[in-house]
Amino acid sequence: MTQTAPLAVVAIPSRTAEPGAARRRTAGVTMAVVSALAFSSSGPLVKPLLEAGWSLSAALIVRMGLAALVLSPALVRAVLRERGFLRRHGLALLAFGLIPVAGCQLLFFSAMQRMPVAVALLIQYLAPVFLVAFVWLRTRRAPSRLVVVGSAVAIAGLVLVVDISGARFDLLGTLLALGAALCVCVYFVMSERTGDDLPPLALASGGLLVGAVFTAVLAAIGVLPFSAPDITVAFRGVEVPGWLPLLWVGAVGTTVGYALGVMAVPRTGSRLASFVGLSEVLFALMFAWLLLAETPAPIQFLGGGLILAGVVLVRLDADAPPEVTAPVEPLPGGGAPGTR
Repeated sequence: MTQTAPLAVVAIPSRTAEPGAARRRTAGVTMAVVSALAFSSSGPLVKPLLEAGWSLSAALIVRMGLAALVLSPALVRAVLRERGFLRRHGLALLAFGLIPVAGCQLLFFSAMQRMPVAVALLIQYLAPVFLVAFVWLRTRRAPSRLVVVGSAVAIAGLVLVVDISGARFDLLGTLLALGAALCVCVYFVMSERTGDDLPPLALASGGLLVGAVFTAVLAAIGVLPFSAPDITVAFRGVEVPGWLPLLWVGAVGTTVGYALGVMAVPRTGSRLASFVGLSEVLFALMFAWLLLAETPAPIQFLGGGLILAGVVLVRLDADAPPEVTAPVEPLPGGGAPGTR
């Protein structure tokens, strides 16, 4: 009776559909960068309004409400296409609006009132590290060396960019900022799970609508102060009506930011998208420089370089082909190729 030698199993790099996956990931990274660019314009444009008497609640209501209106065709189309859409996805829309949209902004600005803006920013932008830790705990698989080094380099760059020297510690402010960071994590995780069943733009529109209504309710019952006076604001000495920068923030900055952001995450994965999102800090410095004449310090440019280096390292890990096991026919004598 002839005995057949067992098949040998070797690990080989998987190249199946790699070109298509690479193009999809590249498109996602591009969307994520443009999303970060759009989001970053909001702070420098809204800051003069807040300093001139607008309340945060008023600015957020207009910002989220206008963006929800612009993106509403996607939500209406999804509801008309599927009769039970709101019944099936209503909880997801509610969660997205209360946590990543309204919750993140309210927690961050509350933290900002108790500590320097730089410290609150630093804590909020720890979200990519939290996502790496979350995946590690969920899958029990340690992140690769590229991800660990990229995380360390990016966070070191973030520390230099936000400049936390001389900052004071505030426990409640720290907890609020950590809450904002967790909200950012929820944003990336929920966005990653969108698809044909729950279109990304429908999720963004519904979430923004929920966030605007929730903030309006808090303002109506007196939990949040509300003030929206008729003002003019100045950018580098040029005065413009107060509604003009807010129109940009709502119709362009927030709309494009959320639209491209939720479309990018399914293409790149939540981890890579969260690291690319760190570029928002760099773009915000650029807008503050252009609009408010706030010149970045040289060390902030160094920090920006480190952030980009960290993102590149994480991207390299995302581009590395996974290994798969494949059976190999044994050679005569029972050995596998390349074995002794």
